[in-house]
Amino acid sequence: MGQSATKQSHAIKLEPPRFENGKALLIAGLRSHYAPETMNGLPSQWQRFAPHIGKIPGQLGRATYGVSWCPNDSPDIEYLCGVEVSNFSSLPGEFTIVSIPAQRYAVFTHLGHVSTIRETIGAIGTQWLPDSGQEPAARTGEAPDFFELYTEEFDPRTGMGGMEIWIPVKS
Repeated sequence: MGQSATKQSHAIKLEPPRFENGKALLIAGLRSHYAPETMNGLPSQWQRFAPHIGKIPGQLGRATYGVSWCPNDSPDIEYLCGVEVSNFSSLPGEFTIVSIPAQRYAVFTHLGHVSTIRETIGAIGTQWLPDSGQEPAARTGEAPDFFELYTEEFDPRTGMGGMEIWIPVKS
């Protein structure tokens, strides 16, 4: 979890996570790079992606994903907003693909507005992870550091409901 994800986390009370053995995922969507001063561009990335939802070849279900890579010793992140797909053929040219391996996760529910999800992510990295006895799983290849899952219960009009943060942990 990069430094940018850990700011403003001191006031967040986290509910205990559940642990899941997550299946392998193929995610396709739009990927962008963000520095701390450009993080406010994340909503517009989702706005660019939203018209594609439900029209992506091979899309599985209606859930969406926010996939994050946090380079070591950098406050910057790489972020992909996408959907699960059955394969990577016939995707729009501007799409990026990522294969997430099957692994064990600590899964946190985010109960607030979507605009405060970074605070929950920060609290996971600064409060829960150091005190949990858990270790983050070693990242392999292009696997992300973590992802956000927006279930069918998420309401993009209100920014509420159906949000989870999946943190890979060692088995």
